[in-house]
Amino acid sequence: MKSILEFGNNHIFWTSCAAWIIAQTIKVILGVIKEKRFNFRWFVGTGGMPSSHAAGVSALATSIGVTFGFNSAMFAIALIFTLIVLFDAQGVRRSAGTQAEILNKMLDDIYWKKKLDEEKLRELLGHTPVEVLAGAALGIVVSLLLYR
Repeated sequence: MKSILEFGNNHIFWTSCAAWIIAQTIKVILGVIKEKRFNFRWFVGTGGMPSSHAAGVSALATSIGVTFGFNSAMFAIALIFTLIVLFDAQGVRRSAGTQAEILNKMLDDIYWKKKLDEEKLRELLGHTPVEVLAGAALGIVVSLLLYR
């Protein structure tokens, strides 16, 4: 029971969660403004501005740096983890989204010519570099604002 109570006081964890939740909320607000409708999937979906992945891991690394020092082994580990996630968010996942878009165009062609009914692949898997930078900046700001 003591461990659960101690985890409840884990400032680094909760700061990272706050950054993720704020980023997802911003995505939903921007989606409602842009599309004039609400879609619950925007809370849990991938892609969009700002990147919640980038916000969460940037808040994690910043909180660890502020708490343990930016020259600590903990910060070095968190920074490497953050860089990998940022690269993946805009690189690998973005490429997979582009491939899904091309495959969906191919499926449309097959459907209209051969009358096949296929489900479309998810296209918004990744982020643009601007979305990743915005998420990273948001995560750093949230972490510094919530630092005790």
